[in-house]
Amino acid sequence: MAVYEPWNEARAAEIIASQAGLEGAALPILHALQHAFGCVPTEAVPTVAKVLNLTRAEVHGIVTFYHEFRRTPPGRHVLRLCRAEACQAVGADKVAADVRANLGVDWHGTTSDGAVTLEPVFCLGLCAVGPAALLDGAPLGRLDAATVAAALETAP
Repeated sequence: MAVYEPWNEARAAEIIASQAGLEGAALPILHALQHAFGCVPTEAVPTVAKVLNLTRAEVHGIVTFYHEFRRTPPGRHVLRLCRAEACQAVGADKVAADVRANLGVDWHGTTSDGAVTLEPVFCLGLCAVGPAALLDGAPLGRLDAATVAAALETAP
């Protein structure tokens, strides 16, 4: 479980400046902001745009194009369910439907208590143990709704 810094304009400027000299700096800057704040804060977009000589719309386009970037911080735990064909062939669609119903959220949603953010991923490379997922980066395999619920209950 990651702990993120609260939004801080000075800290964001420091992060942006530390990456600005890289070739193709937009992605490293956005990743660094998300690593620090849990998302790419809307407030950071104008500064990123100015430093990189891009429009705000261009930076917004990058953030919204790549599914890995978030615009709001995630829950305390991030559950990434595999949606690839190999996992679908062994029941991932049912697991996903059950998990979404049990959590009361759809893809990219966070439970109302802030405990879990649910994200789809398209292949974790765990095809031999599908349906598969990552919970806070730790692999889970041979899933059903009960094993997912148990993993969430025991997550630190």
